[in-house]
Amino acid sequence: MKQTISFVTLGVADLARSRRFYKALGWQESSGSQQEVAFFQVGSLAFALYGREALADDAMVSADGSGFAGFSLAHNVASAKEVDATLLEAVSAGGKLVRPGEKAAWGGFRGYFSDPDGFLWEVCFNPFFPIDQHGFVQLPN
Repeated sequence: MKQTISFVTLGVADLARSRRFYKALGWQESSGSQQEVAFFQVGSLAFALYGREALADDAMVSADGSGFAGFSLAHNVASAKEVDATLLEAVSAGGKLVRPGEKAAWGGFRGYFSDPDGFLWEVCFNPFFPIDQHGFVQLPN
């Protein structure tokens, strides 16, 4: 398996609400979107919103999971100030502040918000992983 991720798909309770949330964050929906699925180009990845029941059915798993999903999404920015600004933007768009921006023990600065379905997003300034001109994290080899 190649070390790539092509899509991150969130199974959401209310697709229209989630579309409004990400649009309020300034995200542009792809013309490839359809009524039952929203697609967004996020750098080299594709991000999708799909109904939770439909996604569970597609994978042949139960849709009744609750609590922490066991993962978070991360959005890295170029400064600690941008962490706070991004958290405020997410809350203004309808997200919930989970953890305010603060210095991390490992030397960066981070905070968390959740989207309307409770999916966790970490907003992070990591001085050890610079951001390139396209907004992509540059991991060391």
